[in-house]
Amino acid sequence: MKVIIDRFEEDFAVCERENKTMLDIPKEILPEEAKEGDVLNINISIDTEETESRKKLIQELTKDIWS
Repeated sequence: MKVIIDRFEEDFAVCERENKTMLDIPKEILPEEAKEGDVLNINISIDTEETESRKKLIQELTKDIWS
C-alpha cells in the first residue's frame, strides 16, 4: 500500500491512501527526511513471535478467571 503525506499535525503525518481516505501515521516511525508530498510505501506484516508471546501471556493472565 502507498500513501502520500498530506500534512503534519502535532505528532502525526496525515496521509492520503490510494482510495482517498486519510490515515494518521506517528512521526516517530517515519524517516527524518519525510516531508509533505512524499509517497510512502507501507508494508504490513505479522510479527508471529510477538503474536504468540501475547497469546501465551493472555492465557497465563486469564487461566484462573474461569475456574
